[in-house]
Amino acid sequence: MGLLKEFRDFAMRGNVVDMAVGVIIGGAFGKIVSSLVADVIMPPIGVLIGGVHFSELSLTLKSAIIENGVQIASAVTLNYGNFLQTTFDFLIISFCIFMFVKGINTLRKKPVPAKPEEPSNEEKLLREIRDLLKENKK
Repeated sequence: MGLLKEFRDFAMRGNVVDMAVGVIIGGAFGKIVSSLVADVIMPPIGVLIGGVHFSELSLTLKSAIIENGVQIASAVTLNYGNFLQTTFDFLIISFCIFMFVKGINTLRKKPVPAKPEEPSNEEKLLREIRDLLKENKK
C-alpha cells in the first residue's frame, strides 16, 4: 500500500496536475495552429506560387511498377510538402509559446525598489541633535 500512497501523493501534487492541464491545452492549441496553417495560411501561399497544394508536393524517387494495368509496386516518393506544412506549424506554435513565456516573465519581474531619497540637511541636523541628546542622557 505504501507505493500506491506515494504515487497518489505524487500525482496529486499541484505541479503534476498543472503540467497535465498544460499538455492537454497544448495539444488542443496544436490542432488549432495546424488547422490555421493548413486551411488559412497555406492555400493563399499555394495560389501565389501557381495553385500548388503544399500537402501534395513530393519528389518521386522511384516510379510505380504497373504491368497489364495492375500496379505491382507503389511509387516511392519524398513528401516534402507535408514537411513544409509541419515546419510552419512548428514555427507558429513555438513563436506563440515564446510570446506567452515572455509575457509571463514580464509579469513576474519584481519592480526594483526605489532608492530612498537622501535626507535633507535639516533632517541630518535633527538626527545629529537627537543622537547628541541621547549620549548626554547616558
